[in-house]
Amino acid sequence: MQLKVQPIDIKVGKYKVVLNTIDAKELGVNEGDRVRVKDHTILTAIVDFTEDMISPGMIGLYHEVQERLQREWTETVEVEPAEKPTSTHIIRKVMDGHKLERDEIYELVKDIVEENLNDIELAAFLTATYIKDMSEDETEWLTKAMIETGERIEFSTSPIMDKHSIGGVPGNKISLLIVPIVAANGLLIPKTSSRAITGAGGTADLMEILAPVEFTAQQIKEMTEKVGGVIVWGGATNIAPADDKLIKIEYPLSIDPHCQLLASIMAKKGAVGAQKVVMDLPTGAGTKLPDVKAGRKLARDLISLGERLGMDVDCALTYGASPVGRTVGPALEVIEALKVLETMEGPNSLIEKSAVLAGMLLEMGGVAAKGQGRELAIETLKNGKALAKLKEIIEIQGGNPDVTHKDIKVGEFTADLTAPTNGYILEFYNKRIVQIARLAGAPNDKGAGVMIHKKRGQSVEEGQPVLTIYAEKEEKLAEAIKSARENLPIIVEGMLLEKVADVTEV
Repeated sequence: MQLKVQPIDIKVGKYKVVLNTIDAKELGVNEGDRVRVKDHTILTAIVDFTEDMISPGMIGLYHEVQERLQREWTETVEVEPAEKPTSTHIIRKVMDGHKLERDEIYELVKDIVEENLNDIELAAFLTATYIKDMSEDETEWLTKAMIETGERIEFSTSPIMDKHSIGGVPGNKISLLIVPIVAANGLLIPKTSSRAITGAGGTADLMEILAPVEFTAQQIKEMTEKVGGVIVWGGATNIAPADDKLIKIEYPLSIDPHCQLLASIMAKKGAVGAQKVVMDLPTGAGTKLPDVKAGRKLARDLISLGERLGMDVDCALTYGASPVGRTVGPALEVIEALKVLETMEGPNSLIEKSAVLAGMLLEMGGVAAKGQGRELAIETLKNGKALAKLKEIIEIQGGNPDVTHKDIKVGEFTADLTAPTNGYILEFYNKRIVQIARLAGAPNDKGAGVMIHKKRGQSVEEGQPVLTIYAEKEEKLAEAIKSARENLPIIVEGMLLEKVADVTEV
């Protein structure tokens, strides 16, 4: 069928087209089916339907299809039904509880990367693996397929170091300290980081305040070789692209299959050439790992997968029931990290966690004797070498190397949340802190966030500030205050939680 092209200048992240229901009926395709769009190029696209947006005799092409075909709207294309990709049958095999072969997993990941599967099919795959986990062999093959279907960075020297945190703890700004500590001691550490999805600030959101973070794989390689390390956004590269596409489906489903969690972490590490990796596994209430037992299991699985990939992995179970440091939100966290680098003044939780994890990497990299890594990390902070190295990283990424913590701007609108009574902080809810920071505007508004004055176990007096909320917009501050007062993120000893009236049955 010949159809006239109507551009739809919207990015949808897949090859998708829109047909009028009349044309779709004539072609014999249903919504979610595929059609082959023929021009000088042939591509397969997923079908959406409309009764009025696209007229009969026309086909709406989303941005990705236009870009691939490189055609103008005045021209026509030929459209015909297309068979479902082989990987749809592979997904059905997973749903039926059967094991996959190496070639089947590669075919599946290839179709994910090439946008040949619709969201429902991807959701079926993820749900099936969430219910029934993949075997160790399947997880290894999944990880390798994710690496092989994207860009890879290969360094001529070794060892290549890396660090990863599974997240779940607000204020975890430690990469801003760990990367320069490690690089300052002569090791290469190409740190690709994420932006926040449900949090108040990913490492890439923080670093973006200091320098650009979007670079190609080749640029990451060149910068790392010149100064020893980078802190960049992994999403700007084509490194393990299947992972990003699966995460988009996982988020609305609120699931994170164990095999996919392992493959997601290790594929990104393998793609940047990492040989020695430290994993930060926060445990405790409100984290992804509720207790040490769960943390140990994940650690064993990561170490085992690392061995299969030829990667040396060490895991650190860290305390995650309280924020790292006293700030949550991009600008506030950057200020706190820079102040530690500049003056060694800052929360012990931030300094200690950074030094311990950096020390593990220094020992793995052979620049510190066993048991001496933490001390070398602390010394690298104290003597200013870590700060000097961060300045080099900022400069090579296109930022101002002379920036100090005093130059970072925070939201001009603020409000305090005060203690309702005298006592001690008994509970501190991480998720509520993050929610308040996000309502205030973080991470998109870089100056929004929360400053924590009192943490669990500390004494407070009635009316004393416990939190200060920062916002760039007055209306967002009002929303954050309202939420904080309706559902307090802290519990103080002796607080009245709820009043229940006496009810007499009639």
